[in-house]
Amino acid sequence: MTNLSHRDQTLIGLALVALMAATRGYHYTSLQQMLPSASWAVFFLAGVYLRPVWALPALLAFAALLDYAVIRWAGVSDFCVSAAYAALLPAYVSLWLGGRWYAAHHRFHLATLLPLFGSALVTTAICELISSGSFYFYSERFVAPTLADFGVRLIAYFPGSVAAMAFWVGAAALTHVLVVTRFGLSGRQSG
Repeated sequence: MTNLSHRDQTLIGLALVALMAATRGYHYTSLQQMLPSASWAVFFLAGVYLRPVWALPALLAFAALLDYAVIRWAGVSDFCVSAAYAALLPAYVSLWLGGRWYAAHHRFHLATLLPLFGSALVTTAICELISSGSFYFYSERFVAPTLADFGVRLIAYFPGSVAAMAFWVGAAALTHVLVVTRFGLSGRQSG
């Protein structure tokens, strides 16, 4: 994906920011009740499409700002904000790195779907283990946490995380194919 122009990367970055803002899982709009949160997919797709390294800390700051804003001004519960909140940093970075890995292996060919969804699945699992595990064990929201209970929670919540990631990465892959075949996006030079 290194051949995307600066303009194309900017447009993709703005679309990813808008997608995160619209779906970040606070359930205060009807859109968020119909669509799964795209936050994890946004970090993965940013790794795929956005070359500037500063995009990662910018997205991390934007996610934290969104969380702060809805807790401060929209009356959303701060239940998920705890000492474990800092673990979202390595969780989201794992998604970004998975996207970077895939970008280095991308070819505009049907066979590229296997590494796309494979890298998305692996990094979703890593992100789930880091984010859910740290929240479960370090947030102090659970009395006497155990590995067995964490396993039960993982079995309950991981399929939803995989489904959300598959939905958004699949939508991005379809959009990518449509844009490339319609507008020849992949033929543009960087700059």
